[in-house]
Amino acid sequence: MDEVDPEPTVRVHELLQLRGETVATAESLTGGQLAALLTAVPGASRSYVGGVVSYATSVKIEVLGVPAELVESHGVISAPCASAMAARVAAVTGAVWGLATTGVAGPDPQEGHPPGTVYVGIAGPEGPTAVRLELSGERAEIQAATCREALGLLTGQLGKR
Repeated sequence: MDEVDPEPTVRVHELLQLRGETVATAESLTGGQLAALLTAVPGASRSYVGGVVSYATSVKIEVLGVPAELVESHGVISAPCASAMAARVAAVTGAVWGLATTGVAGPDPQEGHPPGTVYVGIAGPEGPTAVRLELSGERAEIQAATCREALGLLTGQLGKR
């Protein structure tokens, strides 16, 4: 995995802990790397409750509870799927916030999307949302960039409150 600056991860935990809130992750293309970053911070257990690596579509549907109809209509590489993954992981774990990653790390296209097409879903007290990212680079670079962007997006949401 490419190096990721630990500072954004520390900041996420600081903001969550100041609010007495928690986060959980639902990861597809990042394969647990986001959870690894979040748990690398001392004291992470005060604000990180857990995660689901939902690499396979069946895990998104059967474990997280993403509606099969949503996947059929929009695909797993979509804003609706990312939003649903984030909302469902928060619900399943009891976390205040859900953070989800889905997309194509490469090297091959998936669902007609080129490598670097990524969606980050965030679900919080105001409901779920998703952001589309267009990333470039090799597989590991796309995964690392997705983690950085996800942490940055969550920090931005936490900073609004």
